[in-house]
Amino acid sequence: MLLTDNLQRPLEVELAIPVRTYDIDFAGIVSNIVYIRWLEDLRLKFLNEHLPLDEQIEQGYIPILAGTEIEYKRPVKLIDKVIGRLWVGSLGRLKWTVQAEILANNVIAAVAIQKGAFLSSQNNRPVPVPEKLQQKYLDYQNANLITFNS
Repeated sequence: MLLTDNLQRPLEVELAIPVRTYDIDFAGIVSNIVYIRWLEDLRLKFLNEHLPLDEQIEQGYIPILAGTEIEYKRPVKLIDKVIGRLWVGSLGRLKWTVQAEILANNVIAAVAIQKGAFLSSQNNRPVPVPEKLQQKYLDYQNANLITFNS
C-alpha cells in the first residue's frame, strides 16, 4: 500500500521521538492516535527547517492537512527507541504530499502519507505552494539529477 523504500527523499527531516507513558494503551503498545501527533511533530520540524510558520503567517497563508493514511507494520512499546522521518512525496502547484516512516529500534513500525495545501489567511481559499518551498524542492531535484547523471 504505502511505500517508503524510495531512495530519493526530498527535504527529509528526522526526529528522535520519545515514547511517553501516556502514549501507551491498555495493551501496552503505543496507541494509534499517537502516530498522528508524531506526524504533526515531524511536519512542524519540516516547516521549521524549510518554511517557518511565522514567515507563512506574515505572507498571508497557512498550511492545511487534507488527509492522512497510515499503515502500521509492527507495534511500538514504551522502551523502544523511536525515530521519525518525513520528506516531500510530491509538490504540485496547489497541493503537496509528504511521506513519513516511524522506526522503532531501527525497524519500520509505520509508514504514512499526508496530503495538504496552503490557504490564504484572508479568505481561506487555496493559494499556490509558496515559491520558497517550490524552489527548495526544485533545487533538490536538480542536485539529484546531476548526481544521478554523473
